[in-house]
Amino acid sequence: MDEPRSIVIVGGGLAAAHAVESLRDMDYAGRLTVVAREPHLPYERPPLSKGYLAGNDEREAAFPHDAGWYRDNDVTVRVGTAATDLDLGGRVVVLDSGESLGYDRLLIATGASPRTLQLPGIGHALTLRTIDDSERLRAAFAKGGRLVVIGAGWIGLEVAATARQAGMEVTVLEAGERPLGAVFGPVLADHLTAIHQRNGVVIHTGVTIEAVTEHGVVTSDDTFEADLVLLGVGATPTSGLAESAGLAVDDGILTDEHLRTSDPYVHAAGDVANARNTVLGRHLRVEHWDNAIRQGRLAGRTMLGVDDTYDWLPYFFTDQFDFSMEYVGRSAPDDEVVLRGDVDAGEFVAWWLRDGVVTAGMNVNVWDVNDRIRELVGQRVDPADLPDLQ
Repeated sequence: MDEPRSIVIVGGGLAAAHAVESLRDMDYAGRLTVVAREPHLPYERPPLSKGYLAGNDEREAAFPHDAGWYRDNDVTVRVGTAATDLDLGGRVVVLDSGESLGYDRLLIATGASPRTLQLPGIGHALTLRTIDDSERLRAAFAKGGRLVVIGAGWIGLEVAATARQAGMEVTVLEAGERPLGAVFGPVLADHLTAIHQRNGVVIHTGVTIEAVTEHGVVTSDDTFEADLVLLGVGATPTSGLAESAGLAVDDGILTDEHLRTSDPYVHAAGDVANARNTVLGRHLRVEHWDNAIRQGRLAGRTMLGVDDTYDWLPYFFTDQFDFSMEYVGRSAPDDEVVLRGDVDAGEFVAWWLRDGVVTAGMNVNVWDVNDRIRELVGQRVDPADLPDLQ
């Protein structure tokens, strides 16, 4: 393929921001346009449920680049603009204004949208995905009162911790047997649950939600009164633009290891991309900060013909009360769990193994060891030899 003269990036998140940076770092001098649905420059989302929501981080810290950076790097950013149609044959993106943008390469980095539930009154529940959502929640926290969180995944638990530390009464309702059981397995899921309970969060599991009202949440067994309800039951890839255009889609936009879609002139990155991971040998869709950064940078390189691949393990982090951790790898709920360090003191390393092979590792309040964990993931190890890394 010839060197592209025009690249369009659809999306206003971290993958888009780092794709732009990668392209200019590679000395790409062609036309570069970012189409962002929200009325903001591209920004990152972890602070929205952590430091920014708590009032500890400044708003500007969520933006990798300010307006001056885009201007200095000759990048056109169309904020408050949605891409409504995609003509693959003509290589044209149609905007909600009716305008059309031609491209030689297109990156779709549209992220994900909060999953909803088909329940009476669900419109009374708030969700958390955008910086505006975070500001709305933070203002509500300042008033105090009772928060009910539907869903005990990452967003639900992080918001629960932040709200509790802001002085709210917090109840979490989870349909499953335990919070994050599908990620951590029972031992560590119970450990995290106990931390929340010690800090005053009330957690109910095995709950069936029947309705949301102006004053709370109705379940099959009880009614939980609330001044505020947050729906945190996961997210779905925002892949409608790709699907309507005829790109291959299956739990996100399918790509190869170079982030190329079924159309060679279109790439996908970030939460929306179900990309082939060369380390694990299968497709993987990851909704985490580290992946958005890395895939954005990778897409910038591969759109210019560089033969780099998606060759890293999933990584994520969280901060909930005194539980601060980094996790790398891809474990299953029934993997064997080996703990090293002082679990009672909250400083330890957890290892997951399947058939003697390390599938994942997590450092909890033990720092500067993540590179060592990465080295062991995928290796066959005698459980007795797994280190505590302290």
